[in-house]
Amino acid sequence: MKDHGPDVVCVPCADYEPVRVRAALEAAVAPFGGLDWVKPGMRIGIKANLVAAMRPERAATTHPALLRALVDLIEEKGAEAVVGDSPGGLYNGAFLNRVYQAAGLNAAGLPLNHDFSTREIRLPEGKLCKRATVTGWLLDCDGIINFAKLKSHGMMGLSAAAKNLFGSVPGTMKPEYHFRFPDPADFADMLLDLDEFWRPRLHLVDAVLAMEGNGPTAGQPRPVGCLLAGENPHRIDLLCAGLIGLEPGTVPTLRAAWDRGLCPRTPEELEILGPWRSFVTEGFQIITQRNGLQFQSIMGGGRRGALFSKFLSRSIAARPGVDKAACVGCRRCQQICPAKAIVMKNRRPVIDRKACIRCFCCQEFCPEGAMRVRRPPLARLLER
Repeated sequence: MKDHGPDVVCVPCADYEPVRVRAALEAAVAPFGGLDWVKPGMRIGIKANLVAAMRPERAATTHPALLRALVDLIEEKGAEAVVGDSPGGLYNGAFLNRVYQAAGLNAAGLPLNHDFSTREIRLPEGKLCKRATVTGWLLDCDGIINFAKLKSHGMMGLSAAAKNLFGSVPGTMKPEYHFRFPDPADFADMLLDLDEFWRPRLHLVDAVLAMEGNGPTAGQPRPVGCLLAGENPHRIDLLCAGLIGLEPGTVPTLRAAWDRGLCPRTPEELEILGPWRSFVTEGFQIITQRNGLQFQSIMGGGRRGALFSKFLSRSIAARPGVDKAACVGCRRCQQICPAKAIVMKNRRPVIDRKACIRCFCCQEFCPEGAMRVRRPPLARLLER
């Protein structure tokens, strides 16, 4: 990916007050030319995180105040802006309009995407994903700005810049991609293939109010107080991991980015403009993923190491679990599960552990937050 200027810009932004947001956004984009690449007559797509029909204060979606400020900057350049996403669910006007309304986008007067066409693309340079079905509106844009939200994530550990472009896949097709790439490492490589295809001109992360715990939809809001900007999503994500105390090696997309030479291994190796250390958030509740490959060297590699790795992968991998007290029996988890690993018994979901591919779709899209990430006893013991 083309880069100039610092790797990441970190700008203080204590809340979503419009004047403060506008100043923070201008400061964030200034080191990258201040959107000078935006020309009159261009159509700029803003890929927001609109994962579900949730109010802005829930911290699951990109805040409308930030989107409003970005749209204003683009329109002041004489260009047209359009904001959109494709969350899990039907990719049509009725479904997306509910999301737009709940997320505060209509109230903010934002120019929203209403083109719900899909197209097939080829990714000849892709490592794993060579073909994909994507949302047509992004293909019709002259430039893309990726505006993500900082959150914990059940499958990937971290939801920020790199993960956000999975929203270019139509919602109803997302389970298919989880089924095609059930291993987190393969899923991460698929995400990087999409990132490399789209190559947004700029990546922004709303870390003013992040989500910790049972993310990316059922966690708790946690103030972090900054806005991040950069031209490389993986370098931004590396800093995001540092801000919330997440070990980079547990984030599959960062491991995949290391393998492709797209980012260093620690935040200290980044060129960061701004007082990022003051935004490191102690005690941020994260979802730690452990992979058996991290322990394979203990057994010296070879067949023994591979078997040990496989054993650890199964023994320490996080898995979805049902909070029966919170479950209302809506069947959403059963409907969304790509592996068909969930059946309903006595109006409560039961997970077939042999069929479960640990994609955490059930956890991500449970409207009640009743599906939670569970870590086996061995994983908790190793963590100590």
